[in-house]
Amino acid sequence: MEKLNDTFLYTIDKCFRSYHQFAQKNVRKAGFKITIDQWLILKNVSENPDITQNDLSKLVFKDKASITRIIQLLINAGYLIRETHPGDKRRVNLTLTTSGEKITAEVEKIAFQNRAAALKGVNLELMAEMKIALQEIINNCS
Repeated sequence: MEKLNDTFLYTIDKCFRSYHQFAQKNVRKAGFKITIDQWLILKNVSENPDITQNDLSKLVFKDKASITRIIQLLINAGYLIRETHPGDKRRVNLTLTTSGEKITAEVEKIAFQNRAAALKGVNLELMAEMKIALQEIINNCS
């Protein structure tokens, strides 16, 4: 029987989780009291002003209940404003506050540093091939 540690998909999961912990540690070390998941929500709202909570959940791989909790935490922290959509009472508009824009930009600098550190010495051609392989796996699972 194949050992779990020897499987490709287990290694991918371990890689993702290691990177997530590494990135979170560096955000905390820089003095920010925000999680990577919270930053991903802010970043996606800043890039997609008309985004729905449902679309956010798909982009950040979180269930709808988790997205609702994270959004509420961001509202409580003063980073987001939630208003009822004028044309559809079932939808909400999410807008970054000034402090939300500021922390999004500041944490993005750390995200670039995290990515550079994590990918240091990794062959660019190999990464391109790996991205294609990973997309095939995603397509197989969709």
